Amino acid sequence: MLAEDLKNDFDSLLPGTATGQGATRRTALKAALGVGYAATAMPIVAQTAVKTSADGLTVGEVTYEVNGFKVPAYRAAPAGKTGLPVVLVIQEIFGVHEYIADTARRFARAGYLAIAPELYARQGDPAGFGEIARLQAEIVSKVPDAQVMADLDGALKWAAANGGDANRAAITGFCWGGRITWLYAAHAPVKAGVAWYGRLVGNSTEATPRHPVDLAAQLKAPVLGLYGAADTGIPLDTVDKMKAALAGGSTAARASQLVVYPDAPHAFHADYRPSFRQGPAEDGWKRALAWFKANGVA
Repeated sequence: MLAEDLKNDFDSLLPGTATGQGATRRTALKAALGVGYAATAMPIVAQTAVKTSADGLTVGEVTYEVNGFKVPAYRAAPAGKTGLPVVLVIQEIFGVHEYIADTARRFARAGYLAIAPELYARQGDPAGFGEIARLQAEIVSKVPDAQVMADLDGALKWAAANGGDANRAAITGFCWGGRITWLYAAHAPVKAGVAWYGRLVGNSTEATPRHPVDLAAQLKAPVLGLYGAADTGIPLDTVDKMKAALAGGSTAARASQLVVYPDAPHAFHADYRPSFRQGPAEDGWKRALAWFKANGVA
């Protein structure tokens, strides 16, 4: 497969240790592919893919240290401004690629310091994987929730030291990141979360011991959950289980809301994929911004 061959070629050409060469390899691979999208996410639907300008924004990769590891992240913020509300933008299963970076720029245009950490960075680079099954088996399944929570704590600390107001912080995530959004809303003092079609239930493993439905009653921040009725991977009965768990929980849990869009599939916000549905995507985005504002973030 082309993407895997390119990755192998760049691994052999670029110097450095496995951790030291990561950013260079990611950049080189994306340039070689001619796109900023994850190979696993192909094919790209160019007609609907949004490209948000970086004019007037400060954008690009930054790193911050967590337990001795330098976590790479994509940052976007209004240029020259400080005291900004912060939003953590959490990747799909494919990692931080162009769609996630563009989403961060959209938040920056709305006045936020947006930061999207590469949460698989310790386990490997997802960019060159051409098959979701391999990506899941070789990287995603090996990423512990505890590691992710610590890396997001680090992202908030970085934001607070670089123009962000950590007292006005929120989190949003898509697919894999939707699940993480629920978990982080139970873990840390953000003011609000928006979870886009994040899985709510699952088997308990060493890496993923608890799932959103298990932590729903303990939420520290209200979460807006955005789901699709035609999502074959997230049955509506699991959404109902989550509603019941929230109803008997903390103040933040009871303030949380779940919206289900009729006929919308999984990844309906992903404008670069065939799953994109403009109506639910635009409505969800408006709801997300309003949710953050209503909960004291913006």
